[in-house]
Amino acid sequence: MAPLLLGAVMLVAQLQLVPSRPAVVPGNEPGQPELVRKAATLQEEIPDGAAPNGSSQQLPQTIIIGVRKGGTRALLEMLSLHPDVAAAENEVHFFDWEEHYSQGLGWYLSQMPFSAPHQLTVEKTPAYFTSPKVPERVHGMNPAIRLLLILRDPSERVLSDYTQVFYNHVQKRKPYPSIEEFLVRDGRLNVDYKALNRSLYHLHMENWLRFFPLRRIHIVDGDRLIRDPFPEIQKVERFLRLSPQINASNFYFNKTKGFYCLRDGGRDRCLHESKGRAHPQVDPRLLNKLHEYFHEPNKKFFELVGRTFDWH
Repeated sequence: MAPLLLGAVMLVAQLQLVPSRPAVVPGNEPGQPELVRKAATLQEEIPDGAAPNGSSQQLPQTIIIGVRKGGTRALLEMLSLHPDVAAAENEVHFFDWEEHYSQGLGWYLSQMPFSAPHQLTVEKTPAYFTSPKVPERVHGMNPAIRLLLILRDPSERVLSDYTQVFYNHVQKRKPYPSIEEFLVRDGRLNVDYKALNRSLYHLHMENWLRFFPLRRIHIVDGDRLIRDPFPEIQKVERFLRLSPQINASNFYFNKTKGFYCLRDGGRDRCLHESKGRAHPQVDPRLLNKLHEYFHEPNKKFFELVGRTFDWH
């Protein structure tokens, strides 16, 4: 009996080492998400996650919510240069995949990196931005969370979206239609193409603003991050209230790859070769149709967020 009591005491002590908790008051009020009602019993869901050196797994205080092919991997790698940031390596897909979400916050916590108490835990899943259920679920976990959204020219994002899927098929030696076959149907722009819908930023942003004030969402200009990363990452540091630790010397332009790489403590590293692939050649007339299609949606997005971007 004594060993069992000692083990129970040690388990409770270790659970208290996990400082990150949903910033909500759990209860049984009508309309509350199931995740919120379970928040009070989160300790029972969490396994022994404390590390011997005093670090622990924490729920993220920041999430990179998207957008797909907007530069989320580059943003995460650049942010990881900061010593006070602990980043999850893989896309977790907790809030958008039912098989993950149904396992609860304990499972989500288990996917996070070990971090020191002063570090900020960050995860990124680009699909969150365009998933209708995600904003309410994230809000249920922590309504005070800080969100990072990286966007680029909607037309370019569509081409990158296609390019990624195209190369995935090439690697598997599977045929894949040309981009024109996706973009054009019966002589008109195919507005049902999913890649097009992902670039209708104003529709997805409206959903997030139902649950989070704009001050909780920092929009990173993905096009500028590619051209000149340091100023953009400085803005991210300020938004996350991090001390200015990332310097211009952490970035260098790799002429072979055609984009900026990172220099961290004398060690150089670049994004995976799958990043920065050349887009398919598109008929200029079709490209103009794309630009025209996004003109009004872009204006709506600019009005929604109170700033403009250098998009076609």
